[in-house]
Amino acid sequence: MKNGHPLAKHRSRIDMPEKPREQLVTLLNSSLATALDLATQCKQAHWNVAGMEFYQLHLLFDKAAGEIGEAVDLLAERVLQLGGTALGTARIAAERSLLDEYPQQIVSGKQHVEALTERMATFANHLRQAIRTSDTLGDPTTADIYTEISRTADKTLWMLEAHLRS
Repeated sequence: MKNGHPLAKHRSRIDMPEKPREQLVTLLNSSLATALDLATQCKQAHWNVAGMEFYQLHLLFDKAAGEIGEAVDLLAERVLQLGGTALGTARIAAERSLLDEYPQQIVSGKQHVEALTERMATFANHLRQAIRTSDTLGDPTTADIYTEISRTADKTLWMLEAHLRS
């Protein structure tokens, strides 16, 4: 495998067979791309929200972007721990993200909350599946990392959904 390829081998003494390790690196890089995309979409909402709830939503969206940014580091570092190459450029994220493109014409708080709620739900659901996959592949450490990220994503999803309740 060539350097720069998601499965490029780096020295790791983690006692895991090669095939599950490669599958986990692929999964983690998919999560990394999606998390990077989600963080930038949260910032898009943060920068462009307007209306009566501006300040509250401006802070909420910025906090969400920061929390997703922490997840980005956890995911990328786990890729390296498993001997892979973290693929985390903006171009790679745009190409590989599981999220829909963020609607650029919206400005109202409710529209931004709806858009981010949809995308956060996609990410949160992906994380739960990744927990199961990591367990199936015999890697409780990666499953634990996904669980940690999932707790934060679910909390953020709950906060976003609360804004949509009447």
